Amino acid sequence: MRPGLILVGGTTRPQVELAQRAESHGFASVWTAEFFNQHPFVALAAIAQVTDRIQLGTGIANAFTRSPVVHATAALDLDELSDGRMNLGLGSGTSRMMKEWYGVSFEKPAARMTEFVRVLNALFEAQSGLGFKFSGDFYDLSIPVFTRPGAPRPRVPLYVAAVNPLMIRAAGTVADGMIGHPIATRRWHRERTLPALREAEQKAGRPEGSCRLVPYLLTSIQEDRDLARRDARNQIGFYYTVSVYRTILEFHGMPEVADACRKALATFDIRAMAEAIPDSLVDEIAIAGTPDEARDRLEQWSDLTDEPLLYAPSVGIPPERIRANLDAILDLWGS
Repeated sequence: MRPGLILVGGTTRPQVELAQRAESHGFASVWTAEFFNQHPFVALAAIAQVTDRIQLGTGIANAFTRSPVVHATAALDLDELSDGRMNLGLGSGTSRMMKEWYGVSFEKPAARMTEFVRVLNALFEAQSGLGFKFSGDFYDLSIPVFTRPGAPRPRVPLYVAAVNPLMIRAAGTVADGMIGHPIATRRWHRERTLPALREAEQKAGRPEGSCRLVPYLLTSIQEDRDLARRDARNQIGFYYTVSVYRTILEFHGMPEVADACRKALATFDIRAMAEAIPDSLVDEIAIAGTPDEARDRLEQWSDLTDEPLLYAPSVGIPPERIRANLDAILDLWGS
């Protein structure tokens, strides 16, 4: 396995510097994430100019807050700037995020995502032609002249983020890869994600393995083992306050964990969220412990992926500890 790295650390400039370090350490890829205070494409444009080999990706950009045409042209710009290293990862977000943060609709997200990726692929295929037309259930587009001179390759690889069955099937139907959520367990991926991807590929007439799994892997490394595991619990507990992720806990027979995390959310009690997460769940989701403990734990994911995306927790964690964790990640798995 050659891991990728999710770029965390607050503002854009530190992420650019972190991407340079990841390349020098031999990581396969770096990925930016979108949030209400962070734009995923801007950082990648800067990273493309100061790196030479490492793959770049959005992990993830919000699909429905932009037109497919805007996403396609951004991806093509970044592919040109990076000499063919761009990977476009898209996610639906949650209903609350889309409606309350961005003011956009959230109707039939899995069906819409399937069509969204088809529009993007059609745009990539049309980049050397004279025009573009697409008519579907969600998008009806017509561009009289659509050309893209200077593109380094015919298309940009497309990834879809998914947790639950409908979106997993959407990814398997149309995408090159599926980005796994950081709170998905190894067992969930083994017994739910991969079988659903293979079934969707088969139904779509695609070769088996057309959609590769590229999961986030929550990674928390400190010399103090208890501190490392507490940091991982903070992040896991925070994520499990989101109701759409409850399916994973129900699958593991732990609905009470979701209930406890939701209750703690009322007062944003991070400690209570963390305390609700049992050790067994931390070990199914994360690499969390000392450097010596963490070194060989990556192999537990080898039957699921060849490129786990290592992700440092940040909820309730001071910046200096996030930096120490990132340093340890680079040192442990760099080549």
